[in-house]
Amino acid sequence: MSDDSVTAVILAAGEGRRLAPLTNRRPKPMVPVANRPLLEHVIEAVAAADVNRIVLVVGYRQERIRNHFGDGDDWDVTIEYVEQATQLGTGHAVLQAEPLVDGPFLVLNGDRIVDPSAVSRIRDRVSEGTHPTMAVTTAEHPREYGVVSLDGDRVTAIDEKPEGPVETNRINAGVYGFSTAVFDAIRETHAPGELTITATLNDLAASESLSAVRYDGRWLDVSNLWDLLTVNAGVIGGSGASDPEGPVLGESVTVADDVALAGNVRVGPNVTIGGSTAIGSNATIEASAVVENAVIFPDAVIGAGAVVRDAIVAGNARIGPNATVAGGPATVVVGDAVHHGVELAGVIGDNATVGGGSTLTDGAVVGDDVTADAGVVIDGRVESGAVVRRG
Repeated sequence: MSDDSVTAVILAAGEGRRLAPLTNRRPKPMVPVANRPLLEHVIEAVAAADVNRIVLVVGYRQERIRNHFGDGDDWDVTIEYVEQATQLGTGHAVLQAEPLVDGPFLVLNGDRIVDPSAVSRIRDRVSEGTHPTMAVTTAEHPREYGVVSLDGDRVTAIDEKPEGPVETNRINAGVYGFSTAVFDAIRETHAPGELTITATLNDLAASESLSAVRYDGRWLDVSNLWDLLTVNAGVIGGSGASDPEGPVLGESVTVADDVALAGNVRVGPNVTIGGSTAIGSNATIEASAVVENAVIFPDAVIGAGAVVRDAIVAGNARIGPNATVAGGPATVVVGDAVHHGVELAGVIGDNATVGGGSTLTDGAVVGDDVTADAGVVIDGRVESGAVVRRG
């Protein structure tokens, strides 16, 4: 039974700079996972939890979101939009939805995939009048998220990305239930920098009024480029996601079970497509290529004999024949942070061209519109629009 009294507010205004170059042309929630935008997986979870009114908070490159989701009819929900013109934090984003919310409501992140059960359990709590409340899950690396301290089912504190040792692996799952009273609580929050929802939640926790719902289902977060490979694999592993219209496969093609092939994909003879791979619409994989544990965006071309493993190839990019994008655990620098042991061979941005016989390895990141000559070796970051010459 659908609950018309509860609205879901989904935060989808952010840019996602750590995912550059993939977010140069699209907002983070529109980065594809199993050939569908991240945000689509979130909206489907909300719809499956029988919440049929959604307010999307949009901002950066919002036309991509509005054009894809429209009024929500394709998902049997009603979608309305509000704009966060300047990204001033998650608390500020929630405030933008105030004119469209007149009763209990949910808040979710537009770039984090959860099961419908997480949404329905928070919905049930707010429908009963139990709010504010938040979903709490566990993580292997809790220090990368908001670490949650509990006293029974009451939240006592949320420590955002703590630097020191942590005593629990419980983290903020990013699904909340509020009454309209939270808007005043956000306005009363005084915290330095961006106005985050976590700062308001800590104020509520201090007043002993924030409850927790423990959730141990699917929780997939895309914070960095290599997370896209992990999350893509997790989603594909949970459901065979190939397009019913089917791709066009050449002779002697090997396709693993956990592969998502969109419509109009063209696969040449003797190609091997290994597991945990998604290939977007109108992409072409030429003869004898090997693609494994990869996210290939629409309209990309993987040349004959190329090997693309542990890699992301963005829209309309071209990998030349016999090129190699593969390699073991890499060290990748994102901003000021150095990440060791990352399973990422390389990322190729939109409209980039990597010449035949080239090699990308060790977490190489090639920006949009880059042209790399045949036979080059790339193991670092190449800025968008650059030309990489051999020698």
